[in-house]
Amino acid sequence: MRALLLYLALAASPAWALPEASPDAMLRDHLWRELTRLPKGERPTVGLALSAGALRGLAHVGVLQVLEDAGFPIDVVAGTSMGAVIGSFYSAGIPVSRLWTIRDRVHIGSGSNYSTVRLLTLVLADRLLSTVNMERIIRDELGDIHFHQLAKPFGCVAMDLKTGEKIVFRSGPIAPAVRASMNLPGIFEPVMYRHRYLVDGGVVDYIPADVARLLGADWVLASVTEGDYTDFKPRNVLNMLEQVIDIRGALLSREQRKLADALIEPAVGDIDYYQTRRAGEAMDKGVLAAKEKLPRIQEQYIEFSLPRLLRRWQPGAKP
Repeated sequence: MRALLLYLALAASPAWALPEASPDAMLRDHLWRELTRLPKGERPTVGLALSAGALRGLAHVGVLQVLEDAGFPIDVVAGTSMGAVIGSFYSAGIPVSRLWTIRDRVHIGSGSNYSTVRLLTLVLADRLLSTVNMERIIRDELGDIHFHQLAKPFGCVAMDLKTGEKIVFRSGPIAPAVRASMNLPGIFEPVMYRHRYLVDGGVVDYIPADVARLLGADWVLASVTEGDYTDFKPRNVLNMLEQVIDIRGALLSREQRKLADALIEPAVGDIDYYQTRRAGEAMDKGVLAAKEKLPRIQEQYIEFSLPRLLRRWQPGAKP
């Protein structure tokens, strides 16, 4: 079968275009060019699922940079929590180069700010903290844009605190939906929206591969930024709450991984929610992970798409 594909690839290429490379590399590169030049609708629709992970989720920016540089087609995007923030900006058409500056605007909070007095105040207070500033940041970047106005189809996830129901946003205004999706329970007050009390979607859908398929994806690539608490030592109540949320997310992701066709997993497990000084490191690790996995991911998408490519090469098929 591989020999046949190589023959077809060589026959379809002009002599001057053939690279000096191994047969496998020649085959992959040619099929990749053939595949990515096809418009959406003539190749399998690619969905990108961006996981939850708070500050670790900034690694998604590095992943997007590598995919964009490689010309990897992304047709629909789904995000949870920080994945919803990155995903909404990207789906709105904001250049990936600009997303690198998000670390200077999205302040999840620095662990050094949570002194004993501040923690005690938070625990005893009648009101939780608010994410209204996050909504303001989103509005500053995107304006009062609605889902249908985005450059790419996008969806994000939150949870209704009253019912435990997963809420998938695919319509309406972007800003409150994304704010709800990254609204950590127990730290930030629920977002009131359409008679619901909404909190972070990572509690119910850590890797929203299912949402990407709901948006029409045939093939889903997931960027996963789970925590690693092998050497966990609790420092304060917020740190313990962070671990509880992450353990819940890890349990969910065991099954949700199976809904994705390919995975990129940046090595950001040791980055805590509030270590803002490590934001750039998280992004860089996204680049490293994506570069390492890129050849295999390209092959996986090619393999999935082969039936369509072969049909195009049949005698009498339209070019």
